Amino acid sequence: MGALSVTRLVKRFAGGVVGVDDVTLTVADGAFTALVGPSGCGKTTILRCVAGLEEPTSGAVHIGGREVTWLPPRDRDVAMVFQNYALYPHLSVRENIGFPLKVRRTASDEVTRRVRQAADLLEIGALLDRKPAQLSGGQRQRVALARAIVREPALFLFDEPLSNLDAQVRAQTRAELVALHRRLGATMLYVTHDQVEAMTMAQSVAVMGGGRVLQEGAPMSLYREPASLAVARFIGSPSINTVAGRTTGTRFDGALSCEAHVPAESAAVLAVRPEALVLGPAIDAAVATVTLVEPLGPESLVRVRLASGEELVARVAGEAPWRAGDAVGVRVAAGQGLCFRAGDGSRLV
Repeated sequence: MGALSVTRLVKRFAGGVVGVDDVTLTVADGAFTALVGPSGCGKTTILRCVAGLEEPTSGAVHIGGREVTWLPPRDRDVAMVFQNYALYPHLSVRENIGFPLKVRRTASDEVTRRVRQAADLLEIGALLDRKPAQLSGGQRQRVALARAIVREPALFLFDEPLSNLDAQVRAQTRAELVALHRRLGATMLYVTHDQVEAMTMAQSVAVMGGGRVLQEGAPMSLYREPASLAVARFIGSPSINTVAGRTTGTRFDGALSCEAHVPAESAAVLAVRPEALVLGPAIDAAVATVTLVEPLGPESLVRVRLASGEELVARVAGEAPWRAGDAVGVRVAAGQGLCFRAGDGSRLV
């Protein structure tokens, strides 16, 4: 059993800097949860507190129902995969993978069996006699994963493991990690600043900001129903469009206008996903100027500037018929605008 429970975790650093501010988080046994947020939001600090590499100021960490808050890392039954692979350059791939077992004085035949099993699982059996310097970045990360797998831990911890890989290898490794999770049925906590990784890999995503969990849920629920403007801005690529204005109770009025049934009149921000912006004739629509068209094959991104100076991006199917400098009408698809308070960024329902 590898369920993880983090309860009211606080971490203060020297000088009174708060890295983690009263975070409670649960990862069910066998689940894959991602912590996502900008640099400095506290996600890696949480991971290090779970691993035992940092001591929390207060709070509790339970793994598999057992409190491990103050136990040393070796007694927590976790395996951690780092951003920089952390391989021993003088050891072969075989020796790197088997190293955690050797430290635990595991029988040599058992080490051989588990190393071979992990290598076959990750399709690196042909690399066992090479040194890390002879491997590509993707191969090194597979070796780091194999070294974690041989430990057969209760919990896997990942600290931005794909950030050093190029785009094509990163996409391939994402798919391999998802498949690996399905095969192992293991509990995984994955830290990343890349919301695409979080959205495509995890069953549950916790968005962090300022040392706190801003919102947690299934990836698409965060995308469709963000609780705050901060979450709306962080989830989605390209980022959500925003326009300042006011709500009147039935409408939002600004450089863009649309129906918005909210409780009362207030200063607000309208947020619209790129695919919910409709471009066309300048009839019953705000007029904008196309500034850039980015063809992506099956779709195009069209960047426009409103008369107010606000810049938006629309996602359209196929090849866009506009070019930089064209005038185009912009409106919000029915029911697709999200309104947030201008002050604290909370959602107006």
